[in-house]
Amino acid sequence: MALFGPSPEGGLLDAIRCDKPEYLVWKWRPAGAHGPSHKENALRWGSSLRVKESEAAVLVYPQADGSAYDVVPGPQDRLLRTLNLPVLTELLGLAYGGDSPFPAEVYFFNLAANNQIRFGLPEFDVFDARFPDLALPCVVRGTLTFNLTDIRQFIRLNRLVTFDLEDLRLQIRSAFARQAKTLIINAALAADWSVLQIESRLDELSALLQARLAPVLAEDFGVNLKRVDVAAIELDKAHPHYQQLRHTTADQQTRLAAAQTDLSILNQAENARIQRRETEMQMEARNFPLHQFDQQARILHAAAANPGGAGGAALAGLLPGLVMGQQLGSMLNSFVPAPPAPPVQLYHLALHGQQLGTYTLAQLGQLAAAGQLSPAHHVWREGLAGWELAGQNAEVAAVFAAGPPPVPPQP
Repeated sequence: MALFGPSPEGGLLDAIRCDKPEYLVWKWRPAGAHGPSHKENALRWGSSLRVKESEAAVLVYPQADGSAYDVVPGPQDRLLRTLNLPVLTELLGLAYGGDSPFPAEVYFFNLAANNQIRFGLPEFDVFDARFPDLALPCVVRGTLTFNLTDIRQFIRLNRLVTFDLEDLRLQIRSAFARQAKTLIINAALAADWSVLQIESRLDELSALLQARLAPVLAEDFGVNLKRVDVAAIELDKAHPHYQQLRHTTADQQTRLAAAQTDLSILNQAENARIQRRETEMQMEARNFPLHQFDQQARILHAAAANPGGAGGAALAGLLPGLVMGQQLGSMLNSFVPAPPAPPVQLYHLALHGQQLGTYTLAQLGQLAAAGQLSPAHHVWREGLAGWELAGQNAEVAAVFAAGPPPVPPQP
């Protein structure tokens, strides 16, 4: 088979490992090799593979119709022949003894590294939801952090043989910047934010960008967007639209404060008018008997001045009315409103470890008469400091004394 034929270089037993302190994807090369060689792509079964914690090694086998690969997660420190490499085992076949080197490339993936990219969105326009015609230039700066979690997705989307971390960063930064602008513009409008307050919305914008762009970076680049930190949103405060928005907002706040003050004054005036009217009605009710007495005095005075004339007849006809008026006035003067009914005291009972109630004193008397309430039970009502024995509470104790007299003796 051409795939596993002899190799002019390589095939020696190597310790395959990665000692680089910082990397995302790194291709293994034999010790002492400074450039591409056949040896780095030819391995033997007896070579050892060492994969540290939070790393993964990928053995890529070139095929005529593409590449196949095995993923070896860390930690591992074993010979290749002892590892579970299903793809390689299928390619080699059971008859292969493992003496000849086989072509394979080894890539190490750093799953613990957090890669940070600083971004700066060039000047673009944001809009206030209240005044959508006033565009205000702004600049946004911050950082985004990503790592690798899905190796197979990353391999599917990136060419490992030509992989360059800086090139990946540039692509991610460009895609992020392009979509972040649209998200920030739409977020300010959808949330009805005042554009003058957008500088105080950094945490909300950071969370929005991460939630919306994480699926995009996973699908397009195979990376996991862990965090977005919007560090600053700088508005062009020298722009005429900024000054116009500030003045308009200040005017709106002044008008709102004035409207609230006017409303408060109107409410106070209306309350005063209602109180005056109530006072006037009370005064009229009090002065009604005096007014009636004054009217009667005038009629009597007129009748006395003309005893033989029509006034005398009028007086005779008015006497019954005067008497009734005097009686009514006397009733009004002597009318004293009934005092309010005393409040009904409602009691709670503690019977058999349970709180029951509420009960009036009459109901407690019925319970006592039925033998369900004794002076040894506890009672409580609003106003008492705590539970009291029924027999020691002055109000409740009376219900026990109100029972029927003893039954008379038999004759």
